[in-house]
Amino acid sequence: HVFLEIAKSSKYYHRLTRAMIEQSFEYLTNQKYEFSINVSLQDIEQPDFLDFLTQAIKKYKVCHQLVIEIVESESLGNYESIYEFVKAIKLIGCKVAIDDFGSGYSNFEHILKLSQYIDYIKIDGSLVKNITQDTTSYRVVKNIKAFCDELGIKSIAEFVADEAIQNEIQALGIHYSQGYFFGKPHNELLNQNSKN
Repeated sequence: HVFLEIAKSSKYYHRLTRAMIEQSFEYLTNQKYEFSINVSLQDIEQPDFLDFLTQAIKKYKVCHQLVIEIVESESLGNYESIYEFVKAIKLIGCKVAIDDFGSGYSNFEHILKLSQYIDYIKIDGSLVKNITQDTTSYRVVKNIKAFCDELGIKSIAEFVADEAIQNEIQALGIHYSQGYFFGKPHNELLNQNSKN
């Protein structure tokens, strides 16, 4: 996270973003894995970013594997550009996720307007990691899950660090989990059956 914040404040951020997208797409082309990339409002508001992204998706033929995660924790003030971006991404066959939902901003009204285009809502890890000790976190996670169900959106719990948290997530009926309980980041893709 430290690197990302430094990169965002530099003039190289957009070049780094594009290089990472190209390298990720090239690496994962012709693979069976679904994968995601995070996109910020700063990316979306770049005048030629959508053109760059759609051309890269077509070039590497990754549209059916790709989930575009829109980082919700940022102050998503310009929802008009987000609507247009999301609609365009859905038209070419990608999935869309709202990342870090519940992390402080979480404007439910805007999510309602976008709901027909959203495939996943990722529940912020700051809430998930505390659900076994903090009743407020538990209630918020439970309500976000109910909100997702009402809209027909799949829910994903972030920061699932241990079995106790995973048990709570399963009991709440959240669709997917991610976190160190399942594995830490690696340089190489792990076998789907692997537990490390």
